[in-house]
Amino acid sequence: MMFFKKRAEKKTYDKENKKPVIRASICNGEQVAGFMDVHTGSFEEVMLIRDSEDLLQFMNEYGISGEIEKVY
Repeated sequence: MMFFKKRAEKKTYDKENKKPVIRASICNGEQVAGFMDVHTGSFEEVMLIRDSEDLLQFMNEYGISGEIEKVY
């Protein structure tokens, strides 16, 4: 039996060209966390945010601290 959780690997992203954002739908309130290219504005989805636990998991996986901008 295994009693210990597998450690979450720290993932990385291109901090110079991408910034973490949450894309929120105006219609139904669905939120998706991902990265927006600062030059082109294209959005790369990473995970669906259902509650604050999901947001914390996203931030911990990528080592993000502080506030994340919401884009509608």
